[in-house]
Amino acid sequence: MIQDITLGLLQAYKESINSYDEVLDQNGQIKPYWQGLFDTLESIGIDELKLRNEEIIKKLKENGVTYNVYDSNKESNRAWKLDPIPFLLHESEWKTIEEGLKQRARLLDLILKDLYGPQTLIKNGIIPAELVFDNSGFLLPCFDIRQKHDKHLLNYAVDLARGPDGKMWLLDNRTQAPSGAGYALENRIVMSKIFPELNKKIYRKRLSPYFSQFQQTVDAIGSNSNENPNVVFLTPGPGNETYFEHVYISSYLGYTLVQGNDLLVRDGFVWLKSIDQLERVDVIIKRLDDNWCDPLELRRDSLLGIPGLLQVIRLGNVAVVNPPGTSILENYGLMAFMQNACKFLLKEPLLMSSVATWWCGQTKELHFVLENLSKLIIKKTNRKQGFRSIYGRALTEEELENLKQLILKNPKDFVAQEEVSLSTTPAFINGVIEPRFAALRAFLIADGEDYKVMQGGLTRSSAIKGKFEISNRFGGISKDTWIISDTPIEYQERTFERKYTNNQLKNSLTSRNAENLFWVGRLCERTMALRSFLKIILNRLNENVTKHGNTQPEFLVVLLKSLTHLTQTYPGFVGKEAKEGEVFDNEAIFEDPIAELLLLINDPKKVGSVVYNIQSLLNTINQVSEKWNHDTRRIINLVEDSLFALKNTNTNNINYVNHGLDKLHIRLFSFYGNIYETLPRDNGFYLLESGKNVERILSLISVFRSTLNFKKNEEEEAFLMEAILENHHLLAQYRNIYKSHLSLKAVINMVFLEKNLPFTLSFLLDTLTEYLSKLPKTNDPNRLSIAEKSVLEASTIVELIDADSLIKEDELTMFRPELDATLARVFELICNVSNNLASLYFNHSVMQHSVFDTLENIETDEI
Repeated sequence: MIQDITLGLLQAYKESINSYDEVLDQNGQIKPYWQGLFDTLESIGIDELKLRNEEIIKKLKENGVTYNVYDSNKESNRAWKLDPIPFLLHESEWKTIEEGLKQRARLLDLILKDLYGPQTLIKNGIIPAELVFDNSGFLLPCFDIRQKHDKHLLNYAVDLARGPDGKMWLLDNRTQAPSGAGYALENRIVMSKIFPELNKKIYRKRLSPYFSQFQQTVDAIGSNSNENPNVVFLTPGPGNETYFEHVYISSYLGYTLVQGNDLLVRDGFVWLKSIDQLERVDVIIKRLDDNWCDPLELRRDSLLGIPGLLQVIRLGNVAVVNPPGTSILENYGLMAFMQNACKFLLKEPLLMSSVATWWCGQTKELHFVLENLSKLIIKKTNRKQGFRSIYGRALTEEELENLKQLILKNPKDFVAQEEVSLSTTPAFINGVIEPRFAALRAFLIADGEDYKVMQGGLTRSSAIKGKFEISNRFGGISKDTWIISDTPIEYQERTFERKYTNNQLKNSLTSRNAENLFWVGRLCERTMALRSFLKIILNRLNENVTKHGNTQPEFLVVLLKSLTHLTQTYPGFVGKEAKEGEVFDNEAIFEDPIAELLLLINDPKKVGSVVYNIQSLLNTINQVSEKWNHDTRRIINLVEDSLFALKNTNTNNINYVNHGLDKLHIRLFSFYGNIYETLPRDNGFYLLESGKNVERILSLISVFRSTLNFKKNEEEEAFLMEAILENHHLLAQYRNIYKSHLSLKAVINMVFLEKNLPFTLSFLLDTLTEYLSKLPKTNDPNRLSIAEKSVLEASTIVELIDADSLIKEDELTMFRPELDATLARVFELICNVSNNLASLYFNHSVMQHSVFDTLENIETDEI
C-alpha cells in the first residue's frame, strides 16, 4: 500500500531529474531513507506542505532570522529562506566524510603554524612563496604570534558537494570567521516544530554535541589564564551580513556579545568596558575579518577592532578563536597544493578530494588554463578583492579574450577550477518538488588533539533550476541537514562544573549596551508621548471641523504650537518665534494643519516625526538584540509593520491616521510591557527605566510649560487643562479626586505634587531617584552621584512648589514667570541627568582608535 502511495511524489520527482541526484544511489535505485521521507511527505500532502512552508516563513520572521545583503553600499535585511525538505545523508557515508574533514582540519592547522613559523613548506617547494607572501590573507604582523594551546585553527567550516564520482568533494575553506552554525541550529529548531511527523519516523543525529564541545574547547583554552575564563563574542555590529547569528550563538552559548569599542587594551591585557568596572577578557570568539582586528598593526582605518590586540596575543594574555592570520588558509590557490602538503606534513594521502585547481602563477598550469578557459571557473587567490567567480562557458569569444588578457597581466592573482556536474537534491519551489543543485557547509571544532564534526550542517540549494548559485547573497535557499541512523540515537550530554563567584554570576553590561538600553527607554517613551499628544490634537481637530469650519479656536492653536515645541520640529506651527523671539502666525498652516501633522507622522527624514522616532527606536533595539526573547521579537516585528504602514500614509482622513497611531501605541505598549515583565532587574533594566522616566518628565514639562505659561480666557484654559490631564492619563483621577470644574491650582497640585499617580512629576522624580540609586557608583557608594544630585535638586524644587505663586501672571503680558522659570529649571536639571549618565557609564574610557574614515558595513564570511 505504501509503495502505491509513494509512486505519486517520487515518480513525479524522478521524472524531473536530469543529473546525479541525492535521492538515487549509483545504481539508480531510491535510497531507503529518502523513500521514508517521501512516504511521510506523501501522507502530509502537497497542500498541507504549502501551509507548513508558510508556517516556516512566519516562524523565521517571528524569530528575527535575517541575512543582511549589501547593495550599492546599503544594507538590507533579507528574510532567511528555509526549504521544508531537508538534506539527507546516511551515517555510514557520513563517517567517511568525517574522517576526510578531520584530516583536512589537522592539515590546515599544520599549514597555518608552518606559514607563520618555520615555513618548511615554502623552503621545500611544496607551496610557492608568491602564493603566500603576495596574498592579502597573509598578515606579516601575525608572524610571531603563538597561542598557548596546541591548535591554532580551532573553528573550521568547509563547503562540500557531491562530485561526479558519487563522493563528497571539498569546494571551499572558511577559517578566519566561519559562519553558518547558528543558522543550522535555527533551521533544526524550526523544522522540529513545523514537521513533528518527520521527528517520529526518521532517526537523525543531534546538533547539540557540537555546541557542547564548542563551549568546552573555549573553556579549555581560556583556563590557561583563569579558572573561570571571561569569554566575549566579537561582532562587527548590526550591519554585518550574519549579525543575527552573532546574537543567536552568543546567547545560546552564554557569551557576552561585544563590538570593538566595548574592548580596550591596557597593561598587556584586553578589558571589557562594563558600567561596573573594567573586566579582564580571557577568550575572544572573533567574527571580524582578520585585517580589521587591530588598527595599530593591521588596517589603520578600522573602527571595528581592538587597538593593540596582536601584542596581547603575543604576550599570551588572551586566546582568540580563530586567531588573526588564518585568512591565508582561504586562499583558493592553496587547494592546488593540498595533496603534496598532506603527504609532506601528515605522511598520508588526502582522504577527501578537492575540486581540481590550477594556480596561474606556474607556467605549465597557466598554459593549461588559457587553453581551456571556456571549460573552467576563474577565481582570484585574494578573495577580498570583490571578484566574483567567472564561468568560462558563459562567455563570448570576445569576453574570453578579455579574460585571457586580464589573467596574463598578473597570472599569480588567479586560479582556475574545474567545473564539474554536482548532485541535485529535492527542493520545494513554488508548490512543486524539483531538483536543485546543493552544497553542504560542515562545521568542526577542535577537541583536544583532534576535531569534532557537527552531526549535520548548513545545506544551501539554488533558487534557479539548473544553476549552481547557492550563496544566500544571490538568493540561495537553506535546508536542514540530517545525518540519518537506522536505529534510535541516544546521546548523553557531557557537562562540566565551573565555580563562579557572585560577580561572575552577574551578566556584564557593556558601556555601549548601557547607552543603547537607556535610549530604548527614551525613544519608546518619546514615540508614545508624541502619539498620545497627536491623538488629542487630531480628535480636537475632528470635533472642530463640525463646529467652527476651518477657523481654529485659540486653544487648538496653542496645542499645535506646543506640539512643535515637544517635537522640536521648528519652525512648524511656531513659525519664527522659536529662533528670533518674535510672534509669527502663519494663518494658512492653522487653517489646514493636516498637511504639517502628516509630516510629523510619516516623514522619515523629519527629525522628531513619529516615523523618524520609530526608525531610531528600532535601530537602537537592534543594537541590543541579544536582550530580547522570542515574544519581544514578535512584537518588534509588529512595530516594524506599523513603521511601514505609517510611512505609506498619504491620506488626509483623520480617522485612518488615528487608527494607525492607535495600532502603533498598542504595539509599543506591548513591547514595553513585555520587556518590563521579562528583563532581569539588573543595571540594564535600571538604565532602560531611567531613560523612560527622563523622557516622560521632559515631555510632561514641555507640554505643560508651552500650553499654560500664558494665561488665556477661562474657556480656552479649561480646554488646555483637560488636554494636559488627558495627555498624562490623569483626567479620570482628577474628576474622581476633585469632583469639580477644572482649576489650574488643582491641576498643578495633581500633575506636580501627587505621589501615587504614575504620570505625575513627583512620582516620576521619585521613581527616577530609585532607579539611579541602584546603579553602580564609581566613587564612594554612600555618596550621591552627580545624576542623583540633579534629581534631588529637581525633586526639592517640585516639593517646594506653591501653586498660588505659580499661577500668578503679569497683568500686561499675561505671562506666568514663576511657572515658566520653575519648569525651565527642572527641565534643565533632568537634561543634566542624561548628560551625567553618559559621562559616568557610556564613555568608560578614552578610545584608542586611529582617526580615519571607515566602511560602515564590513562583510565577513559569506553564507
